[in-house]
Amino acid sequence: FDSLPPARYKETMNTVLLWIQQSETKLCMPQVAVAEYEIMEQRLRELKALQSSLQEQQKGLNYLSTTVDDMSRKAPAEVSQRYRSEIEVILGRWKKLSAQMVEHCQKLEELMTKLQRFQNDTKTLKKWMAEVDVFLKEEWPALGDSEALEKQLEQC
Repeated sequence: FDSLPPARYKETMNTVLLWIQQSETKLCMPQVAVAEYEIMEQRLRELKALQSSLQEQQKGLNYLSTTVDDMSRKAPAEVSQRYRSEIEVILGRWKKLSAQMVEHCQKLEELMTKLQRFQNDTKTLKKWMAEVDVFLKEEWPALGDSEALEKQLEQC
């Protein structure tokens, strides 16, 4: 009986596996091109919340690892190997998930910066185009008014 995991081990294992599965599903949702900054901010908040949740689940993962280490000392080799294999798979998924979250956050923050820059450039361009439109609709100086023609040439 010393080589069998405690009841808390199975509960924690199920909780961590369920959390990993749900998180993987959230991260695998197809990303769509978004041109609205508010939607991107919302997605970033969701990713940050998922990262916080990852840190909260870390205690359960640590418990599983130490429990497997303890059982490995007491259990026969084949039982020990089975539990080690199980925890290694979970740790692999955990690391991959963690890396994906960081990557998604960084990419989204980059895209948000680019979108913000693009929106600012667009505003500047629209303002310039409005000024040019006003200029083009101005009355042209009369022929022979060289001073006015020179002034308009400089503006052009």
